[in-house]
Amino acid sequence: MKKILLVGKLNTVVRETNRFLAQFFHVQLCSEHAGVLEGMLKIVEPDLVLISLIGAYDIDTSIFFMLSERYGQIPVLTIATKEECSTFFQYYESSQFENLIRPVEHTVIMEAVCRRLGLDGKQVEQEAARERGEKAGRKRILVVDDNGTALRTMKAMLEETYEVALAVSGAQAMTSIGKKRPDLILLDYEMPVCDGRMTLEMIRADEDMKDIPVIFLTAVNDRANIEAVLKLKPAGYFLKPPVKDRLLTEIEKVLADGWTPEKKEILSAGDER
Repeated sequence: MKKILLVGKLNTVVRETNRFLAQFFHVQLCSEHAGVLEGMLKIVEPDLVLISLIGAYDIDTSIFFMLSERYGQIPVLTIATKEECSTFFQYYESSQFENLIRPVEHTVIMEAVCRRLGLDGKQVEQEAARERGEKAGRKRILVVDDNGTALRTMKAMLEETYEVALAVSGAQAMTSIGKKRPDLILLDYEMPVCDGRMTLEMIRADEDMKDIPVIFLTAVNDRANIEAVLKLKPAGYFLKPPVKDRLLTEIEKVLADGWTPEKKEILSAGDER
């Protein structure tokens, strides 16, 4: 499947667009902040960028210059009302960009995506149906880490067995969870601004998210750090970089045992290597 980076505020339009396109493409949600977007461009390496300008009057307009100057080979579609289009059009006047005027049917978005990617729409639908059949029942793993290399490594480890989503920060992790609930989260403990502890606290504070098992990934192997991790009662923890076979085994165990925050046992122990 081709990869689409869907950029915009997490509103009804973005949710519905994501839900529709995810049937046919690998879609990764991303905020409209330039720094986050560039990080996700390097990690996801999308075939197309789709930007929703709905309600985004405070959008970081530098993203248009960045896409034009550094990622000119990637086609970009924007979705906007006529008013929003007139506001932002000055920033993306080039053949790389194409704007779809709202209201716009999902089928029109699909046609535009296929056209910009040089794809046959019917063939895309057939291939997507076949892949959905192959992946039916796969568990979804969300990997959260501010390090792009670590995210790519984890994705390579997991994608043969699980559906994998990526997030480069705690805030983006919360957005991703709201978009599609994962069955398990692999969470970097040491992240800037919103670290693993704060992210876990946000997850546990949400009634709809609190039962999602979280396994911490930590690069600091000392007693004080491990004790701090364990006090948060995660489903488990692993020292970075984790060993692939052991990580897959422990993820399978956590998912099979039906972990909840009330369970006292740490089902995986990354220090036993």
